[in-house]
Amino acid sequence: MQDEARPARDVLLIEQPEQLKALGHPLRLRVLETLGGQNEEVLTNRELAERLGVDPGHLHFHVRMLLRAGLIELANGDQGREKPYRAVARTVRVAPELLDSRAPNPVQAAMLEQVERGWAAFGSEGRFRSAQVIVRLPIEAAIELIAEFLEQAQASEDPTAEPLVLTALAHPPAPQR
Repeated sequence: MQDEARPARDVLLIEQPEQLKALGHPLRLRVLETLGGQNEEVLTNRELAERLGVDPGHLHFHVRMLLRAGLIELANGDQGREKPYRAVARTVRVAPELLDSRAPNPVQAAMLEQVERGWAAFGSEGRFRSAQVIVRLPIEAAIELIAEFLEQAQASEDPTAEPLVLTALAHPPAPQR
């Protein structure tokens, strides 16, 4: 189902901790991926649950959290008891200051879970790429480089290409075991 009322924004910048918390579950990230894809789909809770292979009652809790956080919204085309939802933006970006916390971060955990899912799904096919380098520079400079890289990637988007997940991490080298 398509919502012709208005297109989703290109980018939503997450600046509130409550919004960041709403992103902290892999299922909620999958909902955003599904609704915010290139087709800007509008789906009911039941349609989303069917696509994602989960129980509609369980999913409803997660959809409500995304709705309260302002990451998805009700769309036009009410279907009685089944309300259609859409992403407010095609891409969600987290403000660097929210990711600069010393506490465990649910978004970072969800990002790592997505990397693991990507490796499991595409590693054996040779469709998973990664790179790593150790450099000496302040963390602030690394954050700027990551932001520039992601902006360049978004500016270079080709709507006919297959979507890719780009994940960038920066940390000091961990001690050897």
